[in-house]
This record gives sequence, C-alpha cells and structure tokens, in this order.
Amino acid sequence: MPQGKPAGVACIQLGAQRQCLIFGSPDRPAVCASLQPSHEMCGDSPAAAIAWLTALEHLTRP
Repeated sequence: MPQGKPAGVACIQLGAQRQCLIFGSPDRPAVCASLQPSHEMCGDSPAAAIAWLTALEHLTRP
C-alpha cells in the first residue's frame, strides 16, 4: 500500500490466516520490518495483538 492505509483497514498483504504474504521480501515496507514482536504487542492471543495494533493505529493517525 504505497500511500499507507487508514486505521482499521487490513493491509492488502495479509493472507487469510493474517500472515504477511511478503514477509522477508525486499518489497515489505520498512515500517513493517521494524516492528519487533513483544508480549506487550502480541498479548496472549491473536485478538489481543489486533487490539494492540488497532489502538496504535488510532494513536498515530494524522
């Protein structure tokens, strides 16, 4: 998504199981590659991780 994406909109590079389809590719955006998983970010479930990322998107939107 060259122009970025709005908060709450899934990245077009996410597969059906929410896996990054371009993980490890040079086409992967630097912002994605810079995210380092942590318990704070991922929590104990996929739902917790999505909630954390959604909150982060809302806090950083223009």
